[in-house]
Amino acid sequence: MPNYVFLLNTDKTPLDLIHPARARELQSKGKAKVFRQYPYVLILQERVQNPVTKLYSIKIDPGSKFTGFALQCGQDIVWRMELQHRGETIKAGMEQRAGFRRGRRSRNLRYRKKRLDRRKPEGWLAPSIRHRVLTVETWIKRLIRHCPVECIEMEQVRFDIQKLQHPEINGIEYQQGTLFGYEVREYLLQKWERKCAYCGTENVPLEIEHIYPKSKGGSDRVSNLTLACHACNQAKGDRDIRDFLLQKPSTLERILKQVKQPLKDAAAVNATRYAIVRMAKGLCDSVKCWTGGRTKYNRCSQGLEKAHSIDAACIGESGQSINLRTHQPLLVTCKGHGNRQARRVNASGFPAVKRAKDVFHHVSAGDIVKVSIDKDRKKVKAGIYTARVKTPNKNGCEVLINGNRISFSTMKNVHFVYRNDGYGYVFSDCEILLNTPKYSKISLPDAITANYQAVLARLSALEGAK
Repeated sequence: MPNYVFLLNTDKTPLDLIHPARARELQSKGKAKVFRQYPYVLILQERVQNPVTKLYSIKIDPGSKFTGFALQCGQDIVWRMELQHRGETIKAGMEQRAGFRRGRRSRNLRYRKKRLDRRKPEGWLAPSIRHRVLTVETWIKRLIRHCPVECIEMEQVRFDIQKLQHPEINGIEYQQGTLFGYEVREYLLQKWERKCAYCGTENVPLEIEHIYPKSKGGSDRVSNLTLACHACNQAKGDRDIRDFLLQKPSTLERILKQVKQPLKDAAAVNATRYAIVRMAKGLCDSVKCWTGGRTKYNRCSQGLEKAHSIDAACIGESGQSINLRTHQPLLVTCKGHGNRQARRVNASGFPAVKRAKDVFHHVSAGDIVKVSIDKDRKKVKAGIYTARVKTPNKNGCEVLINGNRISFSTMKNVHFVYRNDGYGYVFSDCEILLNTPKYSKISLPDAITANYQAVLARLSALEGAK
């Protein structure tokens, strides 16, 4: 089942989200037109007087690399999205720029006096971290603009560190499914990369293990806990870790070193958690914050699969019992607005070309277009495709189709679908479907539904084969 569709009144005020079948009916009868392609928004042609709308909650699961979004109405999850950040790309670009700057300073150039008072302002965040706050803010504003939002619920902390450092649960209760147990377990799973610390075994049941035995003075603090498979846990027993790994000095050194290392992704989330909450409170009067331990407890107790948008749906008290009305989230990737360098540079930081790059106005990189290919090309057959513009040229552009670069000398067979807004959009495996000539002429909601039916057909065939 695809996402529900946003609906606007003629004055652009938000109405209730509608089922995709209802959206197709409104479009076929000429009662609504497409207002925005991503996310899919319709606008009515005739005004609805004094509309009565339901109240929706925006649920957000902020992460270091991905952020999950969900819209909840009552117990129903009617819209989901997963946003992929580009923090690592920004960090790499900043490091490259810093390297060029250091190189220029080390050469025999004119002396430049050191600048004083270069303190960072209060609340300053690194560009790669601040990017996460800004992208989340962008999508909260979009959802508020297209949906009657009552409140925002988000996961503010991944783990309750205070509770982890001063536990009240001992012994066998670590293995029980309490909310505290999920807090501890989720922290250890991320820190030890979901594998046995001693033998590296993956995809097996893991047990919480004391690095320094509790019978010999080891504490229950999270810094003294690790994960081990059942065989390693039994083999170690109550021996000291140095005695147990006497024949494996490299493994011992790795474990002792990893115990002291903080979680990189958790540190990135912690750096932005208060900034995201402050930003959300400036956009909505009601903001509720929860922990990641409760999120995982809600998801596991309902038997739901692991996904960023599902984690968002399971946040807080309202996530204890939910109905997923959509099984095909919108996948959004942060692409940026292009390179801000006026000139390409070589490895030493000097200009690699004699003149600045050309700027074209008829099309820009990142635009989503529908292209018509009259005859078969290399690795791409003739047909109509929806693709993303890779590189503009003088009179046409170059697009990416299934990972292949296809050039067009003119814009004759290129028609715009969506102008570049810094994001790339995919409906799970629906991008492959939209790039299939068989489905290229149908509307987006119809394509999503056809893709969903194709998935069901494949699952049925697999069940029959078994």
